[in-house]
This record gives sequence, C-alpha cells and structure tokens, in this order.
Amino acid sequence: MKKNSVLFIATVFAALSTQAQKPINWTEKQLMEPAALATVLKENSKLPLIVSVGPGALIPNSVDIGPGSDEENIAAFGKLLSGKKKEEKIVVYCGCCPFAQCPNVRPAIQALKDGGFTNYYLLNIPKNLKTDWIDKGYPTVK
Repeated sequence: MKKNSVLFIATVFAALSTQAQKPINWTEKQLMEPAALATVLKENSKLPLIVSVGPGALIPNSVDIGPGSDEENIAAFGKLLSGKKKEEKIVVYCGCCPFAQCPNVRPAIQALKDGGFTNYYLLNIPKNLKTDWIDKGYPTVK
C-alpha cells in the first residue's frame, strides 16, 4: 500500500510540474551552439549583441540585464533593444539551470518576438553555464 501511495504522489507531482512549465518559445534553428559563439569571441569580429538574462554575465562582451523572470529586468532589456535594428544579431543566455526549469530565457525570447526582432538566438546551454560553457574552456569574464 505504501509503495502505491508513493508512486501516486510522484506521478501527481510530475504531472503538476510539467503543467507548470511554460512551453518552449524558440525553435531549434534559434539555438546557437556555445562553440560557435566562443569562435566569434575569439575572432573578435562582428560581435553580436550578447545579453545575459540570468544571475550574472560571465561571457565576455555580454550585457548583464539581470534575471529575465523579473519584469524590471525585462523592461531594461526592452530599453536596451529600443536603439537596435530589428535585424541586428542578438544572442541571449542564462545558464542558471536546465532550459526545462529556467525562468529567465522565455521572457527574454518573448520580448524579442514582441519587439519584432528577426535575428536572435538563444545560447544552447541545456544544463547550465558551468557544464556547457565554463567546463569546456570557453572564455569567461575574469
């Protein structure tokens, strides 16, 4: 009986947590691989606007707007974008946690969509910034 109760509770929790997650609002084509951005940074030519929408900006040349889950930070992101051309290349990243749980990337991507931007990317950090960027030896701010 106890085993069934634990299984039932686990199933309900999994169902509720799945429902609570917002849907992915980017496409596979909008994911930029970390190696590609690291190469652009190394070559230091035609740098895109790189924006950290997480708890800190660790990637060189990135602008830190703070966590995208905060409405004030998304407003600051909108202000930053207001002077940019709609076709300008923009890369956003967070890296605080896996995409599935990240509260920061979806609001940033939505702000780009709502603003009519057409050349934006989400840095493909499916696990976290440490695993998918730092541990691979890509450049960080000192």
